[in-house]
Amino acid sequence: MHRRLETSLPPLVRQLAGDPLALGRAARSRRSERLAPRTSSADRVVPSICPYCAVGCGQRVYVQDERITQIEGDPDSPISRGRLCPKGSATKSYVTSPLRETKVKYRRPHGTEWEELPLDTAMDMIADRVIATRAATWEERDGDMTLKRTLGFASLGGATLDNEENYLMKKFFSALGAIQIENQARI
Repeated sequence: MHRRLETSLPPLVRQLAGDPLALGRAARSRRSERLAPRTSSADRVVPSICPYCAVGCGQRVYVQDERITQIEGDPDSPISRGRLCPKGSATKSYVTSPLRETKVKYRRPHGTEWEELPLDTAMDMIADRVIATRAATWEERDGDMTLKRTLGFASLGGATLDNEENYLMKKFFSALGAIQIENQARI
């Protein structure tokens, strides 16, 4: 009876009645006493590294029935000590969002609808267009100056690409002769 009365009082009253820092009784309610951590039902915890920049913050990936249920900072990580930036904190959403596209979508020139394509078909289309653009826009020389470049395409890596993906994109587009190459991995 005393416990029920205690949790039915407003938090400020409970705080003034003996929990001045609101670390115990004042912070509890009947609802909060029934809550369990999102990580308590996990079958296993997989140590991981956040992929979104070069810092390498530690993450704990909680898995239940082979599905990710939660991703948190790893307090044992000497780099991040359990902290994650906004991108690292959103890792679970990136992986499990129902809005995440998992199929290749293509809209033909002047088209109004998206269509799904097999991955191999899309990759071949991209390769053909990159090769044709490079051939059509290649600049070997400008007078006496050797250029060996193309201004026909550029690369902008997204903020959700990891450091290794951006590194490979830089190498790939440099090898093709592109000079406009940027990424957002440092954000």
